Amino acid sequence: MEIIPAIDLIDGKCVRLTKGDYDQKKIYNEDPLEVAKSFEDAGITKLHLVDLDGAKARKIINASVLHRIASHTSLSIDFGGGVQSDEDIKIAFDHGAQQITGGSIAVKNPDLFKQWIKAYGTEKIILGADVLEEKIATAGWQEINELEVVPFINSYKREGIQYVICTDISKDGVLMGPSLDLYQKILLEIPDIKLIASGGVTSEDDLVKLKEAGVYGAIIGKAIYENRISLDALKKFL
Repeated sequence: MEIIPAIDLIDGKCVRLTKGDYDQKKIYNEDPLEVAKSFEDAGITKLHLVDLDGAKARKIINASVLHRIASHTSLSIDFGGGVQSDEDIKIAFDHGAQQITGGSIAVKNPDLFKQWIKAYGTEKIILGADVLEEKIATAGWQEINELEVVPFINSYKREGIQYVICTDISKDGVLMGPSLDLYQKILLEIPDIKLIASGGVTSEDDLVKLKEAGVYGAIIGKAIYENRISLDALKKFL
């Protein structure tokens, strides 16, 4: 199972929200590069970097932070938040992203997202499936759609999508454990995707349970920043 720490960006700073609420923001570090280097020093190779300003603005805002981290670490960065146009995706790749996560774009402009899958390949494009009560959320989790998560993922599986990041918004930032039932349901119905679990990881035991559930990767955010899981403890999963 891949261990993928998350850095969420607002105003160029490393922050965490609670359940996607921009009014419940906590700043953990003024310098995201310092945080990224600490992950790299611990032997971690991947990073989930989210431009929360971009998600709200519907265009990339923190490209310079992406560039700094990509230029000064060897981390393989998957970047999301505000990637809404051909210009945005070019900016992200030009600034050092190895993969792009598309969530809102996959809902609001599926034709363009499908073009990206064909143009960049399924190793480069990740489907973001952010859910609340199994319904897809967009626009930085500000809008809840009627799309249900399993049919949504299945529709892109038919387009060749391999990687899916699924975040249960109700679990995000509250340190109450991940949505194991949700991930098991998705993998039961769509067993041949690389499902990356996001939201709620609180302990090493959570990681063991996710691994046993068969997820491809686990994104960890607040648990690291609140010292619930140490970087040293993550080494056994690497």
